[in-house]
Amino acid sequence: MEKKSIREIVSTVFKALTLAMGVAVVVLSCMGSLDEQTAVTLLGIGLASAGVAMLEKR
Repeated sequence: MEKKSIREIVSTVFKALTLAMGVAVVVLSCMGSLDEQTAVTLLGIGLASAGVAMLEKR
C-alpha cells in the first residue's frame, strides 16, 4: 500500500468537497427542497474548496 502525503490527502478532500457541493445542489434542486440562498452558499463553499485545491503546488 502506497503512503500518501498530507498535502495529497488534503488536495483530494478539497476536490471531493467541490464535487459533493455541486451534486448536492443539483439533487436538492431537483427534489424542490432548496432555496436560492442555500444553493448559493453551497456553491460558494464548493468554489472556495476548488480554489484551495488549485492553489496547491505540485
